[in-house]
Amino acid sequence: MNLSFESLETPALTKAQLAELLFQQIGLNKRESKDMIDAFFDLIAQKLVAGEDVKVSGFGNFQIRTKAPRPGRNPRTGEAIPIQARRVVTFHASQKLKEQIQGLVAVSSE
Repeated sequence: MNLSFESLETPALTKAQLAELLFQQIGLNKRESKDMIDAFFDLIAQKLVAGEDVKVSGFGNFQIRTKAPRPGRNPRTGEAIPIQARRVVTFHASQKLKEQIQGLVAVSSE
């Protein structure tokens, strides 16, 4: 399957644009396309909230990382402010995705 992204006008790829691509290139109706995209991202969010890693083969891994509390500083006033412990999402691209990106850089720089 070859998806074409030439019709994308903004530098960011939105859920609405993904749904439109499913509609145009796979033949799902617009409602089914939107529901499928929403379900996909809802499932990823649910797994991350539950503390589980999400691995998308050939794309990369989303992981939850717990950051410890640490001292911080207000850059405007210089006042010391404690930064609370928190959970953050990290993304690590797969080797396959990294190779594709590097291939594009090599081709465009020639």
